[in-house]
Amino acid sequence: MRTVYVNGAYVPENEATVSVFDRGFLFGDGIYEVAAVVGGKLIDFPAHTARLHRSANELGMRFTVSDEELLAIHRELISRNGVDEGVVYLQMTRGAIDRDFMFDTEKLTPTLVLFTQNRPLVDTGVAKAGMKIVSIPDLRWGRCDIKTVQLLYPSLGKMEAKSRGADDAWMVRDGVVTEGTSNNAFIVTQEGAIVTRPLSPSILPGITRAALMDYSAVSGTPVEEREFTIEEARNAAEAFITSASVFVGPVVSIDGVELSGGKPGPVTLGLRKQYIEESLKRAI
Repeated sequence: MRTVYVNGAYVPENEATVSVFDRGFLFGDGIYEVAAVVGGKLIDFPAHTARLHRSANELGMRFTVSDEELLAIHRELISRNGVDEGVVYLQMTRGAIDRDFMFDTEKLTPTLVLFTQNRPLVDTGVAKAGMKIVSIPDLRWGRCDIKTVQLLYPSLGKMEAKSRGADDAWMVRDGVVTEGTSNNAFIVTQEGAIVTRPLSPSILPGITRAALMDYSAVSGTPVEEREFTIEEARNAAEAFITSASVFVGPVVSIDGVELSGGKPGPVTLGLRKQYIEESLKRAI
C-alpha cells in the first residue's frame, strides 16, 4: 500500500482524507504538478517548482511550504514507496472553508497532497509504436497557461479519442492546434524543422517542452515557434508530443492519416533519446 502526503503527514493511502469543504473539491480551485522519476531521481524538478509558484501567483493562492521542503517531501515519498521509475503527483488547493464563491485568501490554509505512481517512462509502448491522435474543438477556459485541476474537458477529450480508436486528442481553436489534452504538440516539417505553438494563455508552458527546445538549440536542430493547422500536421514528416510522464511521444497518425510510414520517425526518436540523456544528467 502506498504512503501519501497530506498536509504535513505521511499516511497510508486508505487513511488519507481531505475536507468536503475544500475549494479544490467544490470549485476546482487548485493547481498541480507532475514530476517524473527515473532511477529514483527527479527530472526537471526546479522547473516544476517554479511553474507551481507561477500558477499560485496567477490565482492569488498562498504558498506556505518552501522549495526545500517540497523537494524533501518528494524524496521521502520516493523512498517510502520504492519508486525507481514513475511520477510524483502534487496538488495544492486554496484550502477548506464553508462553501461560498467569495473567499479571503488570508483566512485559508492551502491543502497540499502528494502521491506517487510506479510506471515505466523510458521503455514504453508509446515510444516503440507511437500514438494515434484525433482532433477535437478546444472548448477550455481562457487561462490554459495556469496548471489548474480543471481537467474535465481534457478527460472527456481523451475518452472521445478512445471512442474513435485513437490514443489521445489535439485540440483546435480558431483553426489552429493549441495543444494535446495533457501535453504540448509538435510537428516536424518536410525540411526537418521542429514546429510548436508559441507560449500564450492558450497553452500550458510545458516543462518538457522548454527543456526539449533548449536541448534542440544546443544541438543545432531548427525550432520554429508558430501556429500550425491540423491540415499542416497531417502533411508533416513527423509529429510528437511532450509531457513530464511521456517525455517525447511519437505521433504516427492524425485523424486517420499516417505520418512517417505509421511508425515513430527518426527526428522524434532522436529528440527523445537526447531529452532522456540530458535530463538524467540534471536529475536530482
